[in-house]
Amino acid sequence: MKYRKFKGIDISEVGLGTWQLGSADWGNISDEDAFAILNSFVDAGGNFIDTADVYGMGISESIIGRFLKTTDKQLYVATKLGRRHDSPNGWPQNFEYDVMKQHVESSLKNLGQSSLFLEQLHCIPLEELQSGKVFEHLRKFQDEKLIQHWGVSVETAEEALLCLEQEGIASLQIIFNLFRQHYAEEFFAKAKEKNVALIVRVPLASGLLTGKFNQSTSFSQNDHRNYNANGDSFNVGETFSGVEFSKGVQFAAEIAKRFPDERTASWAIRWILEHPEVTTVIPGATKVSQVESNVLASSLPHLSQDAISELKSLYNNEIQPLIRGRF
Repeated sequence: MKYRKFKGIDISEVGLGTWQLGSADWGNISDEDAFAILNSFVDAGGNFIDTADVYGMGISESIIGRFLKTTDKQLYVATKLGRRHDSPNGWPQNFEYDVMKQHVESSLKNLGQSSLFLEQLHCIPLEELQSGKVFEHLRKFQDEKLIQHWGVSVETAEEALLCLEQEGIASLQIIFNLFRQHYAEEFFAKAKEKNVALIVRVPLASGLLTGKFNQSTSFSQNDHRNYNANGDSFNVGETFSGVEFSKGVQFAAEIAKRFPDERTASWAIRWILEHPEVTTVIPGATKVSQVESNVLASSLPHLSQDAISELKSLYNNEIQPLIRGRF
C-alpha cells in the first residue's frame, strides 16, 4: 500500500468506503462479514475509512466504532452529515447549528471517539452551500474540538468550485472514475493549489467497472442499483455514475479491452491513482476478495500513455454525452 498526504498525515491511497456496511442500500451484510472486510483492509495497509451517519442510520458507524476497539493500528475515519430525515424539520431543513451538532455528537457516540478526524457535509442542497452558514458551523465544531478537519461531499463541479473558496476546507469528496472523467480538467488544479484533498467515491461506478456485470444482472430489492438505477430515490449519479445500466455494461467491456490484463477492477482504480491530485480512493466491498482486488491497485504499475489516451477518447466521444443527473 502506498500513502498520500492529507494535511501532513499519511493516509492510504486506497481507502475503504463503508456505505455497504449499513445493510440498507447494498443488501445485507452480517457483522462477521463486516469485520472480515475491515480486518482485510487494515491488514493490507489501509488506514482511511469513510462512512456516514445515514448508512443504515448509524449501523455502519457503529460497526466501525466496535472494530476500532479491536485494533491498535492508527486508523483515520471520515464520516458525513446532512442527509438525516429524523430532525424536527426533516430534510433538507436540518442545517441549523444545534441540529448539526446533535448529528456530530451522534457520530462521535457511534464511533466511540472524542473527536472526529474528518466530518463532511453530505451532498447537501446548493443553496445551503451558497448561504455559507454550514461552513461557519463546521468551523465552530472545529474550535470546540468536536472535529479535527472538515470537508464537503459534492455532486457537481459548480459545488466543488464554490467549496474551494471556503477558508479552512480540508477535503472534497467527488465522483470520479472512467465514467466521470471531466472533473480532472475542471477543478483538480485548483484543489492542488489550495492543498485540498480529493477523496474519490464511486470509483467502480457501483460495480460496473469490475467488468462482472452483463445485461441480465439483477440486484436485490434493497440495493440502490435496483431502486435508484434511474434516479428515482436520489441523484442518479450516485448509481452507475449516471450511465444507463445496459449502456454501462457495453462501455465497461470496451474499457476492459484497454487494460493490460483481466484485473479490470484493480486497473480501473489504478487509472484514478494516475492523477496525483487525488489523495485517496474509497471503493466499497461486500466481501474480502473485493478488498484484495481494490488494494491491489496501489501496487500495480502505471498505465501506458496510449491506454490513458484511448480511455479519454472513449469517454469524450461516447460516454460523457450519455451521463444523466447533476454533474
